Amino acid sequence: QVQLVESGGGLVQPGGSLRLSCAASGIRFGVYNMDWYRQAPGKERELVATITSGGMTNYADSVNGRFTISRDNAKSTVYMQMNVLKPEDTAVYYCSAVWRARYWGQGTQVTVSS
Repeated sequence: QVQLVESGGGLVQPGGSLRLSCAASGIRFGVYNMDWYRQAPGKERELVATITSGGMTNYADSVNGRFTISRDNAKSTVYMQMNVLKPEDTAVYYCSAVWRARYWGQGTQVTVSS
């Protein structure tokens, strides 16, 4: 059974930081590309960051330079360090694993507000 469990969301003031984690089980983590998506109220889910099985990264323009995605294959975990958070970063953040199939976590809420 595949499970992706996100954690680390919460309420933070503008300019603050959060670190999201996504622990995977039931998959051969090292071969999967890992993505972070987010969905704000009334908006479509959007891709925020990707890290390939080889460690290459890519970011949406809106977060480039502020967010950093990383992975620890020994722990089957992907992270996203989010700095200089803005109110427009408020969303539910989902991790996703993709190789021959795509799997999703349940999401974690990030709220940026003063």
